[in-house]
Amino acid sequence: MSDPFFFGYGSLVNRATHDFAQSQPAQITGWRRAWRHTGLREVAFLSAVRDASAQIDGLIAAVPGADWAGLDAREWAYERHKVCHQVTHQAGDDLQVHVYAVPDHRAAPPSTRHPILLSYIDTVVQGYLQVYGVAGAERFFATTDGWDTAILNDRADPRYPRAQRVTDAERDFIDGWLARLSPTAMEKL
Repeated sequence: MSDPFFFGYGSLVNRATHDFAQSQPAQITGWRRAWRHTGLREVAFLSAVRDASAQIDGLIAAVPGADWAGLDAREWAYERHKVCHQVTHQAGDDLQVHVYAVPDHRAAPPSTRHPILLSYIDTVVQGYLQVYGVAGAERFFATTDGWDTAILNDRADPRYPRAQRVTDAERDFIDGWLARLSPTAMEKL
């Protein structure tokens, strides 16, 4: 039996945030990305939301020996869903693939009290730029709901635990998109 896989659509696309070596680009249909808040966390974070008309880019990676403990701990505010036939990839047939999503009964939109961390956005978008290039990072912004909320500018002192330092070009790309999507949302620490 082969190892199961997860479908990552946020920070898991950035390979520097994990050590799952066997990973590759993939797409999932029937799901959309959205910023969500839950009482289990102080800040907003990305979640997959069921949407029959949507498709998003991401990354699949094998979970060696089906040892989900570490990944489940990282994704503790989510539930894991089997999505085998909704994922398109080049890893071969009959993979067991799961996606993490915040359950609807725990999900709320982000707010000023529960903002999105800029260090988290930086990390996610850096991953999309590395895996999918500029066009893929633009698709990330276009296929994610919830940009009309507060974004806490924590770049100088990142609060996101797996924050990655972005290059000047990456920062300019991200800031340009945020200015278009949410021109008044940036807050200083």
